Formats: sequence, structure tokens, C-alpha cells
Amino acid sequence: MSDEFVGSGDPAYEAKVLMISVAARMAGMHPQTLRQYDRLGLVQAGRAAGGGRRYSVRDVVLLREVQRLSQDDGINLAGVKRIIGLERLLEEAQQRVARLEAELDAAYRRIAELESLGRFSRGDLVPTNRTSTALVVWRPRRTER
Repeated sequence: MSDEFVGSGDPAYEAKVLMISVAARMAGMHPQTLRQYDRLGLVQAGRAAGGGRRYSVRDVVLLREVQRLSQDDGINLAGVKRIIGLERLLEEAQQRVARLEAELDAAYRRIAELESLGRFSRGDLVPTNRTSTALVVWRPRRTER
């Protein structure tokens, strides 16, 4: 999906402030189509205090993607919903990987910092050069009843 309006990191991108008529015009759709997509769970609107639907710029981008997939690619709405769900899962996984990579980088920096202070040698942190020829045999305990 392309983000034509603002970057996805911008809080305005996620803000549900667009009235249904404005979002429909931006997406090139009829407001009734947006209501139907909301009922189907394809693009879920926020709600204003009075109960009116509110959309974000992200929702408008998603509406355009739904339209492209259904009209240009001939995918039915159930298939579009599945694709959107899988794209969300992928986005969440990518964000988690990025967080974990950042944590890993921080851990490596901390290890390097500790090593530079001379408090620990690499072998103290992670013993890797010790080999063993021991054989361990596991036998389950017999429970007496």
C-alpha cells in the first residue's frame, strides 16, 4: 500500500478525524461503500461522540487498496479481508523484528562496553571452547503407587 498523504510514522496518519463524506471523496467511493466495508470489517471507522463514523488518512489509503484489489485484481471481499489481515500480521512481525534487533544491538554494545572495562573476558560471558565427551542417560523415575 502506498502512503501518498503523510508518512505512516506521523500521528496525523492514524488520527480518525475525517467525516465519512470527506473520506469517501478522498477514496473516490460512495459513502455507502464505506459503511458496507465497515460492517464487513474491511476498514473499520472510529466513532465520534455523536456516533458518526470517522476515518484516518491510513483508512483512506486502505480503502483505495481494497478498491484496487477488488476491481483491478478481481479479488472478492472475503479474499481482500484475508489479504489485509495478513498484511497487518506481517507489519506487526516486522515491527517486532525491528524492536528485537534494536535490543540485540544494545546488548552487543553493553557486552563490548563491559569487555572494554576489563571486568569480563569473553570466555567469562559465554564459555564456548570447553568440550565434553560425557554421555548423559536419562531414565524416567518410577512412581510408586
